[in-house]
Amino acid sequence: MLCGIYVLNFLDRQLLSILAKPIQDELHITDGQLGRIGGLYFALFYCFIAIPIGWLADKTNRVTILSIACAIWSAATAACGLAANYGQLVAARMAVGFGEAGGVPPSYAIITDTFPPGRRGIAFGIYNLGPPLGAAAGIAFGASIAAAFDWRDAFLVIGGVGIVAAIAVKLIVREPPRGAFDRASGEAAPGAGFWETAGMFFSRLPLMLMALGSGATQFITYGLGNFTVLFLMREKGMGLDQVAIWYALTVLVGMGGGMIVSGRLIDRMTSRRRSAYASIPAVSLIAALPLYLGFLLAPSWPVALVCLTGAMALNYFYLSSAVAFVQEEVRPDQRVMSGALLLLIMNFIGLGLGPTYVGAASDWFAGQGVDHALQVALLTLTPFYLIAAVLFFWLARILGRGRAESHGATP
Repeated sequence: MLCGIYVLNFLDRQLLSILAKPIQDELHITDGQLGRIGGLYFALFYCFIAIPIGWLADKTNRVTILSIACAIWSAATAACGLAANYGQLVAARMAVGFGEAGGVPPSYAIITDTFPPGRRGIAFGIYNLGPPLGAAAGIAFGASIAAAFDWRDAFLVIGGVGIVAAIAVKLIVREPPRGAFDRASGEAAPGAGFWETAGMFFSRLPLMLMALGSGATQFITYGLGNFTVLFLMREKGMGLDQVAIWYALTVLVGMGGGMIVSGRLIDRMTSRRRSAYASIPAVSLIAALPLYLGFLLAPSWPVALVCLTGAMALNYFYLSSAVAFVQEEVRPDQRVMSGALLLLIMNFIGLGLGPTYVGAASDWFAGQGVDHALQVALLTLTPFYLIAAVLFFWLARILGRGRAESHGATP
């Protein structure tokens, strides 16, 4: 059920980028404006509202918070379909961000209190199927509805489905005991304060490195993701009907496969060495870089999608690792807030700045008379693969050194 809510969360978030071409044509929006509405404007609400919501959820019923949040973002998604101009679309997208801020952090904590250590990697891997399933469903249904009817109908239909899901999650999901798997080791400690949790998170280098490495990775994934459909239609000649089938399959197989494989790999490898939480994302990003370049430079859209499938699978190895690491590093009463802080950092960098940068860069290159401006803008994302890998390797070294020191300590 939580995965299903996450599907809607990500579907609503990605619908704007999936329908970018018809929205641009009707509302006369530039790439820069599209980047800001899908990036900075959305992230201002999504990232920062998550902090007070995370604090509230640590004190109250997490399922109730999730249900209310789903209702808000779904109603706002429907409102996007009623927007008559760019300003109204911005306002509706900000409201979507406000609601979606309450979706993921409570779910992280519910899962952590439902599954014991050693099973959380695969549990988060299953939960994190939400983004690929949501993106694939959005592409398939959103593009199909837009092709058959109108882009506005896609927002209205999917917003209505979300309202029904908001009621269902409250009826189906039960609130688990807080810290149920940690009490045996004496870890549970009720009543963590807002500033106590924030101070703990920002003062611990491993947590910050994981958040910053994830943010650098999301700068690529969101920067690319918000313009992939537009790139495929503009540069590779795909139509909405082709996007609805072939790009949807690419996302489902690539991103979905990456989530499942990475979750199982993390559970297996971290039982032997904690440094695997960071070394697995680092190695995966190095392997993804040539595939990303192949996608951008491919001579045709079928070849581009083959490269993108591999790149997507490797790009998303970081997510289950980051969530499981942070949830296991903090006390049970700090988990929702810590998950919200992780999302704040990585989503403000990735979701807030990634699409904003790509849109602005595309407009700038076009203004300079550069051919294939969007392609060149996406090529400038490649250094972030190396930045993210360096941050993850740094974290792996710290975690490996900590393990060696603990093994060398005198009992």
